[in-house]
Amino acid sequence: MQKNTDRRMPPNVIGLIPCAGQANRLPPLPCSKEIYPLGFATGNSDHPIRSRLACDSLLGHLRRASITDAFLVLREGKWDIPACLGDGSSRGMHFAYLMMGLPFGVPYTVNQAFPFIQNRMVALGFPDILFDSDNAFQRLVDRQALTHADLVVGYFPADRPDKCDMIAVSAEGRLEQIVIKPQQTDLIFTWGIALWTPAFSAFLNEFLRTHQEIAADADELFLGDVFRAAIESGMHADAVQVSDEPYLDIGTSDDLQKAICRVANNC
Repeated sequence: MQKNTDRRMPPNVIGLIPCAGQANRLPPLPCSKEIYPLGFATGNSDHPIRSRLACDSLLGHLRRASITDAFLVLREGKWDIPACLGDGSSRGMHFAYLMMGLPFGVPYTVNQAFPFIQNRMVALGFPDILFDSDNAFQRLVDRQALTHADLVVGYFPADRPDKCDMIAVSAEGRLEQIVIKPQQTDLIFTWGIALWTPAFSAFLNEFLRTHQEIAADADELFLGDVFRAAIESGMHADAVQVSDEPYLDIGTSDDLQKAICRVANNC
C-alpha cells in the first residue's frame, strides 16, 4: 500500500462538537440554535440550493483541515440536530452522536466522548460560533506537530472580554494565562477552538472525576478552568492566532441577527 505523505491529512484527528446548550439567552426558536438557518448556500446536483445552518461555519473549518469524522454531544430533547444533519454525509463528513451526562458545564459535556476519543487527537469547535480564517484547524495541527504540545488553542481578538476566556500568550507561542470572564483586563485575546492529545483527554477525565462533588455545588465549570489546571500541572499548552477578527457567538438575539446579515452579505 502506498504511504500517505499528504501533510494536510492530520493523523487520527477527530472532531468534537458540544451541542448541549440550552440557548437561555435567546428568545424561543423553532429549532436548536446549532442548526438555525442563517441563509442559503450552493448545494449539489440533487439540491442546488440548501440552507446554510449556524453549524456550517464550524463544519467547513473542520473539513478544510481534512477532519471529517466528528462526535456531536447532545442533551435530551435536541433530537432535531441528528434529524437535520443525519450521518454527516450531506456535509461531506461522518457524524456519531452521544448524549450529555452530568450537566455541570462544557468540560463534562465533551468528556462524555472520552471512552471513544481517549486514543485520538481531538479537534474541538463550537457550532454556534462563526469566524473567518484560512484553515484554522490546520494551523493547530501544524503547531502540535512542531512542538508536540499537549494542548493547542486557536485564538482571536476579543470584543467582549467579560463574556469569554481571556488569554495571555508568550512571544514563543506558549499559552501562559487564562482569565475567565474578567470584568476588567488588559488582555486582548480569547480562545475559540482547540486541539489536544490523548494526554490532555486523560487529564480532563481525571480532573472531572476528582471534582465532580465540587461541581455539583458550585458555579458552572468552564473549559478554560481545565486548561488552566493543565498548565499549572506542567502540561505543554500552545496558542496560535487563527483570525484577525473577533468571532461571532450567536448566543444572543443581537448576535444571531448579525450572523444572518453576515451570511446574506447585506449588512
